[in-house]
Amino acid sequence: MSVLPLVFTSGWASGINAYAVVLLLGIFGATGVTDEVPASLQRTDVLIVAGVLFLCEAVADKIPYVDSLWDGVHTVIRPVAGAVVGALLAGQSGSLSDIAAGAVGGSTALASHFVKAGTRMAINTSPEPFTNIAMSTAEDLGVAGIVTFAMFNPQAAAIIAAVLLAIGLALLIYLWSRIRRFLRRRAQRREEKRLSAEARAAAAAPPR
Repeated sequence: MSVLPLVFTSGWASGINAYAVVLLLGIFGATGVTDEVPASLQRTDVLIVAGVLFLCEAVADKIPYVDSLWDGVHTVIRPVAGAVVGALLAGQSGSLSDIAAGAVGGSTALASHFVKAGTRMAINTSPEPFTNIAMSTAEDLGVAGIVTFAMFNPQAAAIIAAVLLAIGLALLIYLWSRIRRFLRRRAQRREEKRLSAEARAAAAAPPR
């Protein structure tokens, strides 16, 4: 059976929470749930690092504005993780080339990352933190549920991931005006901080 559905699903999930994907796949492989997971993802040190980073993301992802900063840092990390996981899964099964699997996993992760990051920007136009917490919790549960489901029915899981990705992209287009407003506010805050710092520096400077 081709590993492509699992690669696609893991790529989609990596764009949302790459550390959860590595942690779940490693645990499933180490406990014998599946033979599709390579030994490199089952190593104890990999599982520990993935677990610690997952906990960091679980906290940062629920704090308004911090979540968008975290997403910005992970614009490269999540697609790379999706590509690496996809290539490793393909190498383990031998049914798909590493390059093709890496391209599928990386591009899918990049698309789902943009959906996640853009949605958070739109949510951050509202000052209340409860929407962030609810969205982050739903994302964590969704990633865990679909990756787990993919271990037993990879084709169905890939279909669900594809539908969620399509809905997310459509929602991102719909929310684009709110996202632009968030970006303008962030640029305005940066400019205000810069001007304030320059004013303080000028006031502290000795008279000539």
